[in-house]
Amino acid sequence: MKKATTLFENGDHSWRVLARDPALPSHLVDTNEYLISSRGSALLTDPGGQEVFPSVFSALSAAADPRTLTHIFASHQDPDVISSLALWLSFKPDLKCYTSWLWNTFIPHFGGTAETFISVPDHGATIELGSRPLQIVPAHYLHSSGNIHLYDPGAKLYFSGDVGAALLPPDANELFVTNFERHIRFAEGFHRRWMGSREARDAWCARVSRLEIDMLCPQHGAIYRGRDVQRFINWFSELEVGVLKLGG
Repeated sequence: MKKATTLFENGDHSWRVLARDPALPSHLVDTNEYLISSRGSALLTDPGGQEVFPSVFSALSAAADPRTLTHIFASHQDPDVISSLALWLSFKPDLKCYTSWLWNTFIPHFGGTAETFISVPDHGATIELGSRPLQIVPAHYLHSSGNIHLYDPGAKLYFSGDVGAALLPPDANELFVTNFERHIRFAEGFHRRWMGSREARDAWCARVSRLEIDMLCPQHGAIYRGRDVQRFINWFSELEVGVLKLGG
C-alpha cells in the first residue's frame, strides 16, 4: 500500500508524496502522487490510474481530510496520470481539474463535464491554492504534446511529471535519489525514447535552471534533491532525445 510522507511543511501549508506501492502488480507502472495543502484547500497532482485509486485515497485520507480536496492537476492525458478521474468525482463531484487546453476534449473520456476542467494555456498559468500561489510551467513535448508541470516557489518544490522519471527495479525502492550515477541508468532509456524534442528539452532546461528548486519530484521513481536537481538538469541537457534508431 502507498503511504504519505511529508516533503515540506510550514504552518498551514504542506507538500506530501503518496509514494510508490511495492505490492503493485508488475504489469502496471508504479506512480507517485503529490498532495499540496494550504489553509483548508488541497490539490492532488496526477492522481493515478483507476486501479490505484483505493491505495491513493487511503494514503491521502491518512494524511489529510479528503473533503478539503478542491483541485486535481493533470500534467498530461496518459491513463496512469488521470484515468481515476471518475472515481475522484464520484467522491467529490465539484472537483476542478487543471490540464492543458489540448486535452480538454480527451480527458473527459475518463469522466467529468465541461465544468470540471480549467484549461491551461500553452504559456502556463498561476493557481491560487488557499493562500499559496503555484506556477504552472510549460513542458510541451516532454513527453506529451500538451505537457505541463507544477512549481511551488515558496517551498522550492517542482513537480516534473515524466521528466526525471526512472523505472526502478524492485530492489531500488528508496524515496530519494541516494546514488545519482546508479539511479540515472534507470532513467536513461525512458528519456531517450519518451522525450520527443531536443528543442523542447533545451527550452525546459533553460527555464527550470532559472528557478530555485530544492526537490525535483517526478511521477515515477525517486525524488531528486539538493545538488542532484542540477545534476539531473545538466545530464538531461546533454542526452540524445527525439531519435529512434531501428535496426535492420
